[in-house]
Amino acid sequence: MKAIELNHPLVEHKLSILRNKKTGTKEFREIVSELATMLCYEAMKDAELNEIEIETPIQKMTAHVINEDKYAFVPILRAGTGMLDGIIKVVPNAKIGHIGMYRDEETFVPNVYFFKVPKDIEKRDVIILDPMLATGGSGLDAIELLKEKGVKNIKFLCIIAAPEGIKRIEEKHPDVQIYCAHIDEKLNEHAYIVPGLGDAGDRIFGTK
Repeated sequence: MKAIELNHPLVEHKLSILRNKKTGTKEFREIVSELATMLCYEAMKDAELNEIEIETPIQKMTAHVINEDKYAFVPILRAGTGMLDGIIKVVPNAKIGHIGMYRDEETFVPNVYFFKVPKDIEKRDVIILDPMLATGGSGLDAIELLKEKGVKNIKFLCIIAAPEGIKRIEEKHPDVQIYCAHIDEKLNEHAYIVPGLGDAGDRIFGTK
């Protein structure tokens, strides 16, 4: 499945603010949350609807709702948690898991140090959250950990993606649909996305 890139003037506007190195922590964090909401709308376009009977101030009617309890959102720590507020606004009753990883600055290989998901995760549609899809290493590890738990339906939401990371996930896990706000040019020699927006975790939490 080819990566789905959001093409919308509002998305481009928000991305321009994120990319600007002068943008402060508060505004950066708020825009990451806003873009996560937009990505969630796109990723859940195929959500199943159930019919229920309700009564408006005018009359009774048949309405359509999703089963929020069917979904689980799994941010990759730490930057992925910056997307969580925007997601919870849309699907407040979904369950939340966490995958903790850090990148070895010499090998660029991710190391897993924390993995906690709902016990019935295999019954849910799972959406992984990570602002940056660079080499694809963290994304691949997250997908494989979830598949080992029996998860069948996985989507991956990110704000910025590099072609290299997209290619790795598409080759190893063609069943996982990627959604991103923008596909950037490439990775540099330090495995950072170009033009990118810097280290998303540091900018979300103000640690640099």
